[in-house]
Amino acid sequence: MPEPEETAVKSKSEFDPNILPDLLPLYYKRLFPHKQFFRWMSYGRTEPSVFTKREFSFTLQDDVYIRFQSFENQLELEREIYAKAPFKIDIGAVYNIRPKDHRGSTTMQPVQRELVFDIDMTDYDEIRTCCNEANVCTRCWKFMTIACRVLDEALREDFGFEHLLWVFSGRRGIHCWVCDRSARQLDTPARSAIAQYLNVLVSGGEGTVSRVIIFDEMHHSVRRAYRIVEPLFEEICLEDQNIFAKPEGLKKLLAMVQDQTIRGDLEKRLKTVQGDSKKIWKEFVAFFEEMRTSGNNRNRRIKFIVEETILAFTYPRLDINVTKGFNHLLKAPFCVHPKTGKICVPFNPNIASKFDPTDVPTITDLLKEVNAFDEKNTVEGEETRSRIKDYKKTSMFKGTVIFEEFLRKLEQTFKGKPAPVSDIKMEF
Repeated sequence: MPEPEETAVKSKSEFDPNILPDLLPLYYKRLFPHKQFFRWMSYGRTEPSVFTKREFSFTLQDDVYIRFQSFENQLELEREIYAKAPFKIDIGAVYNIRPKDHRGSTTMQPVQRELVFDIDMTDYDEIRTCCNEANVCTRCWKFMTIACRVLDEALREDFGFEHLLWVFSGRRGIHCWVCDRSARQLDTPARSAIAQYLNVLVSGGEGTVSRVIIFDEMHHSVRRAYRIVEPLFEEICLEDQNIFAKPEGLKKLLAMVQDQTIRGDLEKRLKTVQGDSKKIWKEFVAFFEEMRTSGNNRNRRIKFIVEETILAFTYPRLDINVTKGFNHLLKAPFCVHPKTGKICVPFNPNIASKFDPTDVPTITDLLKEVNAFDEKNTVEGEETRSRIKDYKKTSMFKGTVIFEEFLRKLEQTFKGKPAPVSDIKMEF
């Protein structure tokens, strides 16, 4: 079996959204990991009805939206995916009744749901200068790397969660699925409390950057986040983004200082180094250090001003409504983004800095890779080629391996019971 790097088509082709309806049936038939997906959604089949009462939503061509679908088993779900070839699959909550029976029911309530997080690059438009809106490059993606590290450590260390699935959204963001049983059974107030705990940013007002406020001492979770972001601040904010070089960026830096007198003095000093973010930041730090050492500390709010500013420009921008919502729908892993054609692949949070969103394969790339592999190995005979599953012939293989490893660890926790042998062997 060749390594996935050998099978990948190195030159990524431009994706044409108009051909997506023709490609999706092939993708779902040959590449979508149906068996692993069912293993995840059924949670080892140790919890009654956890799969059969789960809501699945399909978005079809021309934005036809089908909600409250539910299925009895993997085969039924797989057949429906083949039949509909959805542009997007969304995963909802597990309900107290089968979602497909919701009509006429007055008692339908969500009873279980993964704790989910959604981070979108557009929420960084207030601080990134390289791109805006739906555009993403490797420079601004570093903000996502920080977000992944900060949240992953907080969820594991502060809440004890272990089974986190990180997924690229297909265009400009990342999703995190916390799949521990304790997380799935959280009620709405508990989800809200976790979301608020992790959301340390407060609105700074129109035209300014969201702020972080530290009072008498730094909370241990904020201190841990600062330990992660501080070494990266210069590279990302001062060099890659050069945030303070333009007047609007300098204004956002000055807005970090709430005391008008101090802000006025600082503004005068920074006028001597305009246009260079690194020099501006050096003067900013020196200004407040001089205030501290001189004893001219007119406002206790400047005690952590440097730390607050670094965090304000780097801390994760969370969509907390997604996390708080018990029955919020979220795009499934391995979907194809309809505009970019890219696959929503899982990635390893421990090496998030190596993940390149611009190099994620499109559905077009994957199908070309399968064809290229088959053509190259024709001499070995049709029987030999058919024994190798199609996804193993493509650059999606890495994402599938990460998903498989996540499932393996998750299945080890199901009441001490292993998954059925047929599922563990997974001859896919």
